[in-house]
Amino acid sequence: MIQIIAGEKGEGKTKHLIDMANRSAKSSNGHVVYLDNDRDHMFDLHHNIRFIETTGFPVSGYKEFYGFICGILSQDHDIDYVYIDGLLKLSRLSIEEAQSFIEKLNEISEKYNVKFIIGMNCKEKEIPENLKSFLIA
Repeated sequence: MIQIIAGEKGEGKTKHLIDMANRSAKSSNGHVVYLDNDRDHMFDLHHNIRFIETTGFPVSGYKEFYGFICGILSQDHDIDYVYIDGLLKLSRLSIEEAQSFIEKLNEISEKYNVKFIIGMNCKEKEIPENLKSFLIA
């Protein structure tokens, strides 16, 4: 399952993601992972959430970011949720590249039963048509 929270800067996407992640950490029997590009919100997350700051890793482009995600999943088979705060910024993707990335991510989501909740800093109308079904906010 893929869910996308889209909106412009300052619209509360990160707060929404953090709230969802904290609820997931309390109710899930598996592990929860939260990816961000800085440590600003690290202490807002439940202590059981595995927080990963991505800036220390040489990842750019959707293929490298996809490999990074696969590496995380391969090391822990108990992951239920992966939260990605600011997909376009973290992975340095364009909206068009994000479309290909999310389509590939959906394949591993189904295969490994992992739910991906993604924050994207863009207007809802900029989301490609075939990704609009994933929008939740």
